[in-house]
Amino acid sequence: MNKFNRGVSTNLLHMVCDCCFMIIAFLIASLIAGLTPYRSLELYGPLCALFMLIFVMVNKDARTYNITTFFYVDRTIYTITKSFLIALVPVAIIIVDYVSRNSFDLKFYGSYVIASYVLVIVGAFVVRYLAKHWKFNAPRILLVGDIDRFDTFKKFLFKSNTSVKLIGYVSMEETNDERYLGNIKDLEKLLQENAISQVYIMHRKTDLVDIQEYMDICLDMGVSVKIIVKLFQAHGAQRYVSSVGTYPVVTYHRVCLDDTSRAMKRIIDIIGSLVGIILSSPIMLITAIAIKLDSKGPVIFKQKRAGINGSTFNMYKFRSMCVDAEELKAKLQEQNEVKDGMMFKMKDDPRITKVGKFIRKTSIDELPQFFNVLFGSMSLVGTRPPTLDEVEKYKRTHWRRMSIKPGITGMWQVSGRSQITDFEEIVELDTIYIDKWSIWLDFKIMLKTVLSLIQRKGAY
Repeated sequence: MNKFNRGVSTNLLHMVCDCCFMIIAFLIASLIAGLTPYRSLELYGPLCALFMLIFVMVNKDARTYNITTFFYVDRTIYTITKSFLIALVPVAIIIVDYVSRNSFDLKFYGSYVIASYVLVIVGAFVVRYLAKHWKFNAPRILLVGDIDRFDTFKKFLFKSNTSVKLIGYVSMEETNDERYLGNIKDLEKLLQENAISQVYIMHRKTDLVDIQEYMDICLDMGVSVKIIVKLFQAHGAQRYVSSVGTYPVVTYHRVCLDDTSRAMKRIIDIIGSLVGIILSSPIMLITAIAIKLDSKGPVIFKQKRAGINGSTFNMYKFRSMCVDAEELKAKLQEQNEVKDGMMFKMKDDPRITKVGKFIRKTSIDELPQFFNVLFGSMSLVGTRPPTLDEVEKYKRTHWRRMSIKPGITGMWQVSGRSQITDFEEIVELDTIYIDKWSIWLDFKIMLKTVLSLIQRKGAY
């Protein structure tokens, strides 16, 4: 992106107001704690500045300050609360360490946090109200295109944080419709007469060749042009606009994990897998001995599985079957409980050993997968990693379930996996997880997994 466009979508007023509200909260906390502003600044200034910096950064990452973000009361309160809690964590750690070595006025900091939260919440609505109703200096805009196609767009425009003053509509062709100020051939005149600063053009596929001429008119006159891109319909997909050098790029996607989300998920995976390996080490040692005594063959079963976007990796499990299990699988396909044979599932599988039945029932056989998670081929929570022969039978729509890393547990596993025998239902559960992914959903699934293990539900 060109340096002149950086921050073009950021509502700087909202960001500055949040900082001002926190400064006011700092003064309020000083009065409550009986301290002069100078003394408060000397004692607690750096800590409060850190809190404010983290809060603003997290808010910005959540697109709270983006002018195109829709304003919903519940979503705004949720985002601000989430940003506050994230900002509180590192500051609280510093306070605990500081209190252990020095005297610290918790009354001041508690007052500061409460006052900041209340002022920022109230301020978000005040700033929104002023931005939408105080139209002084708001850009004067024209909407060029079929007026009936602008109904939904106009609702979105005014639901966002964008502050504009709509002057009227311009038709793409000759018309006598009084709802239009004129047609696009009169664009230069209309721009002059109405002091227009921005033009939105919603084109049809057949209009593309003609638009360049009118873009040049606007740009020659210093009027900004916004092309509403609606050439392609990608139902159910998310989209965003970025640039590569001087080329604008519209991206359509259905995987909601951005770079920040992937990093957070990976950090949780590393920490969780290390904790899992440490806590389960005694169980894994006992299991390895039991497998070795129970039947011939290796302790660990290694199998090629399909990972993210069809890439392959070695998945590790404790061996719960006889050594020739893969060869016997072909003979047992008629007893497969999963419809269409898209994956193999059998309740009383004769290939399973005595120890294997127990470790499968308790999911102990999956403990070595913590090493898969640690090394990055799997995640703690994700979709079930399919075998390569299963992938060969996939339809195009089934591939979407492999658009993220496979997991030790997932939506399917906590939804009664032994009762679900329809592969399409399994795919649906996986895609629901992909569409609704969040850190909180991962924690919820992990908690449900632990409860299922305790109750011994859904596994065989």
